[in-house]
Amino acid sequence: MNNPAAPASSTASEPAIRDATDADLPAIQAIYAHHVLTGVSSFEETPPSVDDLRARRASVLALGLPYLVADIDGRVAGYCYATLYRPRIAYRHTLEDSIYIDDAWRGRGIGKALMHALIGRCERGPWRQMIAVIADGGTGGSLSLHRQAGFELIGTLRGVGFKHGRWLDTTLMQRSLGGGAQE
Repeated sequence: MNNPAAPASSTASEPAIRDATDADLPAIQAIYAHHVLTGVSSFEETPPSVDDLRARRASVLALGLPYLVADIDGRVAGYCYATLYRPRIAYRHTLEDSIYIDDAWRGRGIGKALMHALIGRCERGPWRQMIAVIADGGTGGSLSLHRQAGFELIGTLRGVGFKHGRWLDTTLMQRSLGGGAQE
């Protein structure tokens, strides 16, 4: 975590949501590595390097998609991005969101601020649907975050992942962007 000393009742200012830069990548890598090694929000089992994340970010940006950070007093407290949901051309208007929060900053509205900014940015483009793929029933708060952002429960895929010695479900949620399928 890039800010392990953050007190439980921090009075830090509201997060500034901004485009991620190369300088943010070490903090992003630390946040993501923690989630990879200790949780199930990612089905990766080995944390990618900063260079790997640099390449992934470049791929997101090359598609014109947002890659954002929540900056609190100069520290990256969380990040998010959107990617294409699937690579086949018919899915070109459908995105998948990803949001990761530094554990030291959880429960302070950072995920909500990132989600709001991500949706707003994606609605400016040609995309019409956003999919959330949430592991383990959203026990970490992701299900609630997505519901608050207007996502609807679509269904659950049972036992599709295996991590930390157990089988994991993924819950699918969906929300329209802009005019959705009506445009």
